[in-house]
Amino acid sequence: MKESPEDKAFRAEVRAWLAENLNGEFAHAKGLGGPGREHEAFEIRAEWERHMAAHGWTCVGWPVEHGGRGATVEQQVIFHEEYALADGPARVNHIGENLLGPTIIAFGTEEQKKRFLPPIVAATELWCQGYSEPNAGSDLANVQTRAVLDGDVWKVSGQKVWTSLALESDWCFVVCRTEPGSSRHHGLSYLLVPMKQDGVEIRPIIQITGTSEFNEVFFDDAVTDAAHIVGAPGEGWKIAMATLGFERGVATLGQQVGFRREFEGVAELARKTGAIDDPLLRDRLTRSYIELEAMRLNAVRIMEGVAAGAPGPESSISKLVWGTWHRDLGEIAMEVLGAAGMLAQGEPYDLDDWQRLFLFSRSDTIYAGSNEIQRNIISERVLGLPREARP
Repeated sequence: MKESPEDKAFRAEVRAWLAENLNGEFAHAKGLGGPGREHEAFEIRAEWERHMAAHGWTCVGWPVEHGGRGATVEQQVIFHEEYALADGPARVNHIGENLLGPTIIAFGTEEQKKRFLPPIVAATELWCQGYSEPNAGSDLANVQTRAVLDGDVWKVSGQKVWTSLALESDWCFVVCRTEPGSSRHHGLSYLLVPMKQDGVEIRPIIQITGTSEFNEVFFDDAVTDAAHIVGAPGEGWKIAMATLGFERGVATLGQQVGFRREFEGVAELARKTGAIDDPLLRDRLTRSYIELEAMRLNAVRIMEGVAAGAPGPESSISKLVWGTWHRDLGEIAMEVLGAAGMLAQGEPYDLDDWQRLFLFSRSDTIYAGSNEIQRNIISERVLGLPREARP
């Protein structure tokens, strides 16, 4: 696709700024973080995020009136491409910038926009997502966390699980049941809950990688202001689904910054080890590259739908595609390593980047809706096929 003069100028601006600023105190931040490595150098990455904010490079796709640059879909693609080429560190403000922020812009009150959007733009308040529960993962409608309006506050009680970055977050957007006796999609609300309070307990989940990006979060009469509800009581399902629409669009481009970096690393490893001489492995790498490009183009389609006000059916296939792709890339990495990939690098459990990729990416086909659930959603809600038999 031929770039317009405006887009070429934007690309040059992004590239020049990154070249100038990913140096000095931030030079060693290059390439840090990413899937299975969110624990890595978190403080320097957070500082980098605030540095980006100070120079107007966070929330580039947000409307100008809300602190963004009003970048077009094409320019947002350019930004993520250049960020990947510059080997920028994994973003710590991803959930606030790409999920909660657009949700507040679309559904929040003016007071909520004034309160919550500026700290996201400035990267001074970080967010986590309170959706999944022990019995409500892929089946999100089974949420049991409850909230009761008590005077001028909501009191929230229940448990969330697989909460990324909970320990580092200041706030959590929580889907909870606010209508007693309700079930499934009904009676849910979307609350904004502060994490730094006595009623919130966070327990890290140690994963097979030995790290703990995910957490359990327990709410025990945790409080938040009555005004910190997005939409009306009972509209939580609608708001939550809209957030997922944003997650499958702009956020996917940001995620692919890390994916592309990992793919290029695996390809370079194959060249160094000589594994690239295997025609079957070359075929797998070629397919992986093609699929990565297809994911990028699909993300652009989703963003165009979001910009038009209605994400299309392509958003439903996004999670299934990238989760499967990332898992397969981990398997390719282990194939490149060969037998040496089965040995830890040191005591007690020191993994290299490729072993960590292989192990962590197993979770990609499970969290945020398992592959099986995603296929059901596509078949029933997008293609209109008969519903699967349910007990």
